[in-house]
Amino acid sequence: MSITTEKITKRTTAPFRYDIVGSFLRPQAIKKAREGFAKGEITQAELTGIEDEEIRKLVAKQKELGLKSVTDGEFRRSYWHLDFFWGFDGIEHTIPEHGYFFHGEETRADSARLSGKLRFTDHPFLAHYRFLKEAVGEGTLARQTIPSPAQLFAELVRGENEKAVDEYYPNREELFEDISKAYHDIILAFYNLGCRNLQLDDCTWGMLCDRDFWSLMAGEGYDVEELKELYLRLNNEAIKDLPSDLTVTTHVCRGNYHSTWASSGGYDSVAEPLLGRENVSAYYLEYDTDRAGDFTPLKEVSGEKLVVLGLISSKTGTLEDKKQIIARINEAARYIPLDRLALSPQCGFASTEEGNILTEDEQWKKLLFIKEIAEEIWG
Repeated sequence: MSITTEKITKRTTAPFRYDIVGSFLRPQAIKKAREGFAKGEITQAELTGIEDEEIRKLVAKQKELGLKSVTDGEFRRSYWHLDFFWGFDGIEHTIPEHGYFFHGEETRADSARLSGKLRFTDHPFLAHYRFLKEAVGEGTLARQTIPSPAQLFAELVRGENEKAVDEYYPNREELFEDISKAYHDIILAFYNLGCRNLQLDDCTWGMLCDRDFWSLMAGEGYDVEELKELYLRLNNEAIKDLPSDLTVTTHVCRGNYHSTWASSGGYDSVAEPLLGRENVSAYYLEYDTDRAGDFTPLKEVSGEKLVVLGLISSKTGTLEDKKQIIARINEAARYIPLDRLALSPQCGFASTEEGNILTEDEQWKKLLFIKEIAEEIWG
């Protein structure tokens, strides 16, 4: 069943019509190995070998499904964002009094705090990407997902972390410049390893949609309008002057931890800077519940950018109603041409190693469901 007579072009670059956000449920072998490593029962080399094996299996499964851009499932990470932050010079792993407060649940208490001037010299994720690229081979894109520069800033000024910012960067302008430069440099390093599809995962815009939540993260002294411009600046400075054959996209959601969420609110208040002025090629947008609002803000999407509609929940194994999903895609197409739309889950299946509350079998059924709908609509 097609929902339009509009001409549909075949996608040859990311994002593709049926797509993923990046993380996958950790297989039991990895959970057991990470547990063993934490207890000192296996070595780092043994852990890495098990991760390698499971990532190869995951890559094969994604390719079997027909995905044109695949990830390593974030299998080597504990968190979608913190592990990346810890890899920069000048950032240390800390354990604050509290984790992040989600709806009905508090996360593990880990954070990233400045321990000096922020720099990129080397990073463990580069070796991770080198392995992924080799495992993927030719004909399929090896996608690198990393948290956005704005997300790093939000973490550095979270709670007690801000004292370290005041110590090392009494002039905040220097911090802003160092964040964007560190990101720009590592993105080029990924590019030099063959990366042509990089995704910035970014919850900061989702926080800004919910005044109560962003005040917890950014503190009462911040002005929301100033934060919008700062987040935009940090992200845009990091991705300017990159090679033209590198596709940079961004994913925006409102939290995804153990099938719970952190913030609520439609995109209306952030649409103009985010959708109109952030210089990415496409947006992966959470849209699986009414907490994300309606599609009206899509009017703000500038140029020829694409939107990947996150209409399918990664938080539950229950399949959505196909007719309702098609109807919602049709509704979104009132604001942005169908040819510039695609479909994915609203987030990854395991933003942290705990994973969401569904089975691996249900995870793959979700992706098959997305593929089925996408092929029905876009051919």
